[in-house]
Amino acid sequence: MSINFVTDKVNLRVDGRVATLEMNRPETLNAMDTDVIKGLVCKLKEISDSDEIDIVVITGRGRAFSAGGDIKTMLSNINESDFFPVMDCISELIITLYSMPKLTISAVSGAAAGLGFSLALATDYIIADKTSMLAMNFIGIGLIPDGGAHFFLEKRLGETKAKQVIWDGKMLSADEALKQGLIQEVAEGELQQTLESRIADWLSRPVQAMIKTKKIMAEKNRPQLLKILELEKYGQQKMRGTIDHQEGIKAFIEKRKPRYIGK
Repeated sequence: MSINFVTDKVNLRVDGRVATLEMNRPETLNAMDTDVIKGLVCKLKEISDSDEIDIVVITGRGRAFSAGGDIKTMLSNINESDFFPVMDCISELIITLYSMPKLTISAVSGAAAGLGFSLALATDYIIADKTSMLAMNFIGIGLIPDGGAHFFLEKRLGETKAKQVIWDGKMLSADEALKQGLIQEVAEGELQQTLESRIADWLSRPVQAMIKTKKIMAEKNRPQLLKILELEKYGQQKMRGTIDHQEGIKAFIEKRKPRYIGK
């Protein structure tokens, strides 16, 4: 992908050693279409090449972190020939974020659901606002998680609990997500204040040593993450062809409860 991809759907701010990437589709609760995904990839690669930046914060503008993949454009109306390129863009985003030589933080307010939650899980540290809600809710439209979620959930929870979270697809409060080990911190006061405290703490440490530990672990785990992303891509293609998925999409658009038949 060209590093020169330009979009106004992703904003980048740099303040000293900290870069903040903001998803900028507030009218859709920052649903991730291909422009958002490509914009994030390009900005992350740009940041990776900078020796001046040590910490990257990912956030969403407005009322949500990200409601997930843009269902209407990415899942229901997408041409079949475009599906794999979109999934490859998602894989590139996740691998770039997970393995970049910077410390990464997701600052979650409002919803972090589906692919939005996968994106947050790919960062080193998740801080959630007290009122935020998090969900691995692909099951709600007859799909499997993507964005490396199988990898990240198993790492955080173990296989048995990861399957339960995926199969339940429940919306979790910040406190519930913290209790399960899905996130690292819940902001007791203002999210921005908690974020700034965490950043100040990290900047006072020998950050290069922290980054080296991250790089060692990322290098060790990279082959497994790549394998999971590939399995998710082909698994998702199969799920898109099911009757249950078509029903899930229809019910979502019609704002009603889906009637699944297991086919």
